[in-house]
Amino acid sequence: MSTDVIRGMSCNMSNRKTFRVGSRKSQLALIQTNSVIDALKKVTQDVDFEIVSMSTTGDKILDIALSKIGEKNLFTRELEVALETKQVDMVVHSLKDLPTTLPEGLMIGSVCKRDSPYDAVVMHPKHKGKLIQDLKDGSVIGTSSLRRQSQLQRKYPGLTFESIRGNLNTRLRKLDEDGKYDAIILAEAGLVRMGWEDRVSQILSADVCMYAVSQGAKAVECRADDTDTLNLLAHIHDPDTTMACIAERAFLRTLEGGCSVPVAVCTEIKDSKLSITGGVFSVDGTQCVQDSVERDLSEIIEPPKKKIRTTKGVNQYISIAEHTDISHNALDAIMAAGVELANKILTPEGAAILKKAKEDTAKAVLEEKERKN
Repeated sequence: MSTDVIRGMSCNMSNRKTFRVGSRKSQLALIQTNSVIDALKKVTQDVDFEIVSMSTTGDKILDIALSKIGEKNLFTRELEVALETKQVDMVVHSLKDLPTTLPEGLMIGSVCKRDSPYDAVVMHPKHKGKLIQDLKDGSVIGTSSLRRQSQLQRKYPGLTFESIRGNLNTRLRKLDEDGKYDAIILAEAGLVRMGWEDRVSQILSADVCMYAVSQGAKAVECRADDTDTLNLLAHIHDPDTTMACIAERAFLRTLEGGCSVPVAVCTEIKDSKLSITGGVFSVDGTQCVQDSVERDLSEIIEPPKKKIRTTKGVNQYISIAEHTDISHNALDAIMAAGVELANKILTPEGAAILKKAKEDTAKAVLEEKERKN
């Protein structure tokens, strides 16, 4: 596995510890990784950081829609191998890329404060000033996400959806230069992190397109027995984002969904109350089941007395480390809310939609493999 090392602060002092941070090679991934390092530098001293960058399977396969590749851990496995073999001490991910079950011995040490979880429409320059509802029937929308496609197809049945792959730079270039797409759909958070807010034509509200589980949140994965790294990461572990993402990941795990199945959520935490809405959709968007769950956390959110994480004492919630500012009772209730929502969705109709979506994507994977052979 080839890696590139980008050195951070340099110092020959023997008493300084260097943390090696794994990252994908894309510009956005490196921006996200550097933002995590900058946050850590603000809360610790006498520490250095090195970025170890590498390409993942998902970065290398660019001619196939994600749902047709038929593999899990597309954007994470190479980085996790580096963690397991101690080539790096931590890895920065977009949390939505991390499966709800991690390899044995790994865990999410911190979930950083969530940026916008919503999706954004980026128009071809010829449609400047338009919204997605202004586009005429037959207009081509580029997206690599079945979740986005199914919801938008449901809302705007006259539009045509085509897969578009590559990093943000590549997808924007394809939009502007290929002449194939009238618009593309991207995560608002990624565009903002890249400094490309001016390309955002429209933010899609949850009633139009609910977002992916954990979208907009950065996660830092580490070894579960690495107490030095766990205690460092505790400083940037955001409580509200942690609670929302635990609920969302519990929902997704219970559904046994993933990037190949149209599953979407919308979560709010306000005044010590959790509200989570979720849905499953048929691939063509003609069918859906949605429901909501609320939890009052005001009586159980008080934190445990222990503030320092130890190897034996770190509880995990859908592979996310406990937060020392949130009681175990609250975290249990939040996880249970996600499970309850999934079970409410799994009515006979919801279960049938989910089963058919999985069958459709499995068939597409098989057809793609046959095409490649």
